Order: sequence, then C-alpha cells, then structure tokens
Amino acid sequence: MITIPYLTAVSTYFSYGLLFAFGQLRDYSRLIFGWWRTNNLQGYAPICLAHEDFYIRRLYHRIQDCFGRPISSAPDAWIDVVERVSDDNNKTLKRTTKTSRCLNLGSYNYLGFGSFDEYCTPRVIESLKKFSATTCSSRVDAGTTSVHAELEECVAKYVGQPAAVVFGMGYATNSAIIPVLIGKGGLIISDSLNHTSIVNGARGSGATIRVFQHNTPAHLEKVLKEQIAEGQPRTHRPWKKIIVVVEGIYSMEGEICHLPEIVSICKKYKAYVYLDEAHSIGAIGKTGRGVCELLGVDTADVDIMMGTFTKSFGSCGGYIAGSKDLIQYLKHQCPAHLYATSISTPSATQIISAIKVILGEDGSNRGAQKLARIRENSNFFRAELQKMGFEVLGDNDSPVMPIMLYNPAKIPAFSRECLREKLAVVVVGFPATPLLLARARICISASHSREDLIKALQVISKAGDLTGIKYFPAAPKKQEVEKNGIKLD
Repeated sequence: MITIPYLTAVSTYFSYGLLFAFGQLRDYSRLIFGWWRTNNLQGYAPICLAHEDFYIRRLYHRIQDCFGRPISSAPDAWIDVVERVSDDNNKTLKRTTKTSRCLNLGSYNYLGFGSFDEYCTPRVIESLKKFSATTCSSRVDAGTTSVHAELEECVAKYVGQPAAVVFGMGYATNSAIIPVLIGKGGLIISDSLNHTSIVNGARGSGATIRVFQHNTPAHLEKVLKEQIAEGQPRTHRPWKKIIVVVEGIYSMEGEICHLPEIVSICKKYKAYVYLDEAHSIGAIGKTGRGVCELLGVDTADVDIMMGTFTKSFGSCGGYIAGSKDLIQYLKHQCPAHLYATSISTPSATQIISAIKVILGEDGSNRGAQKLARIRENSNFFRAELQKMGFEVLGDNDSPVMPIMLYNPAKIPAFSRECLREKLAVVVVGFPATPLLLARARICISASHSREDLIKALQVISKAGDLTGIKYFPAAPKKQEVEKNGIKLD
C-alpha cells in the first residue's frame, strides 16, 4: 500500500479544501446573481442537481484540457495530438485544425500492434473486404463467422485452457460474465483495487461481496476463514459458491498479482479463482502468455481466465477461457453473447494475426523480439525514473508505471508541461483514484526506441523539477560516483 508523506497529505487536503471552498462560493454567487435564469421545464424537478455535478463543474472543468485529448493518427510510439482552445475557462473546448507530433506514453499499445504491421494489417484489410466492418447480428443469430470460431480456438490454445468465448467489448466481459457465474447465496471476494468492470459485475450479480487488502494473500486467507465460518448473512447457511477475483497486472498500480499464493489459498478453501489478465496477457511472460507463465502457475489451477484484446493485440473485445462445460454454459446464458453484436471480423482477424506473430507462426522472430523489447524498455524506464527521485509504483516487467503526483494542482501542471515538450502522458485523479493518490500513468510499448525513452525521461525530469514531484533524493550520477571514489558492484 502507498504511504503518503505527512506534509504531502496535509498540503493535498489543504488544496482540495481551497478548491471546494471557492467552488461553493461560486455556486452561491450563481444562485444570487442568476436566480432568474433556469433551464428546468415548468413543473419538472431539476434533472441534475447542483451537488450531483459539483466536482465536474468546479474542479474537473478547470483542468478539462488535460483529459480526452483527441488524436488524428494511429496509437503508435508517436501520435498527432489535435490542439484545442477554450473561450470560457475550459468549460468547453473547441478543436482546431492544428496538430502536435508527440511521443506517446499513454496508449496500451504494449507490443506495437496498434499501428501498421507487415503481417497483421494486410490480413485485416482482406477480412474487411470479405466480411465487411460488422456482422450486424449477435453470435447466436447470424453473427458467427468462421473467423470467430478460429479466434476462440486460437485464444484457448494460447492461454492454455480447453475452450474460450470472445466478446466485442472488454469492459462488458467482466460486467456481464460475473452475474452469470454467481448470484444470491454466493460469495465474491475481490481485491480492494480491482477494476471498475469487476466491481460493477460483482454488484450486479446479487452475491455477497467482501474485499481483501490489495495483493495481500494473508488477508485473503483471513477473510476466507471468517466468511466460511460465518456463512450466509442471517441464515448462516454454507455459501453456494465462492469466487476470488484478482487481476494479473493492476492497471492503476502496475503491480503483478501474487498469483501462486492466491491459488494455493483458494485450493485449500475450495474457492474458485477468477483471473483478469487485461493488462498482462501478451505483455509479460516468455511467450507473452501472461502472469501464469511469468510466475509458473499451471493454468489448470485457474478456473476462469479473462482478458482483453485492446492492449497487447491492437484490437478490441475480450475473452473468457476455462473448461468446456463452463464455456458452453456461458454461451447459453451470458447476455453479452446472446444479445450483443459480435466482435467485428476485421478485429478478430487482427487478434489471430497478432497471436501468430507473437508465437512465431508468421515465419519470423518478430514476436520474440517484441516481447524482449517491452521487457527491456519497461525495466529500463522504471529504473531511470526511480534514480531521478520519482515515486514509481509497480513491479519489474510491468509496462504500467504510475508516477505519484498527489496534489491536485500538480495534475494539470505536469500534464501541460509534458504536452508543451511534445510528450503525451495520461494523468489520473479522483474518482478514478482515491482523493489523495493522483498520479501520471506511463504505459511503455515495444514500439518505443531507446532514443524515444531517453527523450521522455528528459522531459519528465524537467516537468518533475518544475512541479516538485521528485519525492525521493536522486541517485548520484555515474561521474559523481567515480569522482568520489565509490565502487559499485
């Protein structure tokens, strides 16, 4: 867990206090001087109350230019960011015809498949010509093509499970699948920092939900013991089913799940393991097969494997992999399979082609090179950031590395300074993170060259000095170490 320095916490609370105070003052002023102006229909209650969108109007709008920046190019190592202007203090933003060529550290393009690829792109174009851009139907009606069947076989083989089912949206994979797997009388034990799609899926299931401390197997075991001993609320009957939900790489922390310990505990207490590999599949492991491969966990010990195609594979959609009985059940019960339009055939072709490149089935070793490069790039960039004195979250090999900002004023300051230096970064604040834990989330790609990373480090270092986010002393430079006669192993 993140330990916030005392002075940083105090200054952050003070900053938010000022923002809320001035926001309330502006709201009262609007009531006094604008009482005759109303947008409500006669006899209708206000569709949006002042306190419901206070955060958006009085805090978010002031730094809205740091979010949702449109681009006019593929999400490659370098992107064209569309410039915007505002005439009303960022309440509204207007796009201009100008663009800025920026180094991209914000996209999930982990393996570089998000742009043109010599193997994937021609096959996607052929698929588009043959099957069109959409099936215009759900999978159970007229929306299943030979490519969909091939994709499900390919995914199942790749992740090491007997069968798989694919969906057109990654977020909906979690939010639609979890309610099908468990309901009233069941127990979901979720990591405290699981993704919103997991949270919404758990809430929609009707099952009882308990959380355990982030990535802490010992606390998971404690919660399991207590809940098994206590049973269902009021009746104290045994739980019908227990599912433990974790992620391979946590997208806002960059941490890799302690999967071996969690699997061992779940085996001990007869609980199912649901593993979300949205950010880990394709990005880590010797052959890109995710956290199971990286940590040496047998995929047979993971009951439900979920992942998305929006990161490492340069496409869209998600999948669930598991036993043949599980997948057959989901295909007959899941609304996302029964009613939603199936994943587009060109998108499915992109996924199949990307997996073939990763496995070397395209006749080259580009896949192995991409995996080696993203690992080298990630570890190099993380080490350099830490040497500079930044507080960087996450583990080695993870391509996600959050830089802690904390103070709300540093969110726009850091983002705008980076953009000024032609570096596109993503900044994240409340409600996506806790109030005190604002951060900049860096995503590294195999498409980044070493020169790209060095340029990015120089810009981030400069922005860090200007905004005061280097919370640790910087490591001495090599020249200084040699001058002082210090020998390093």
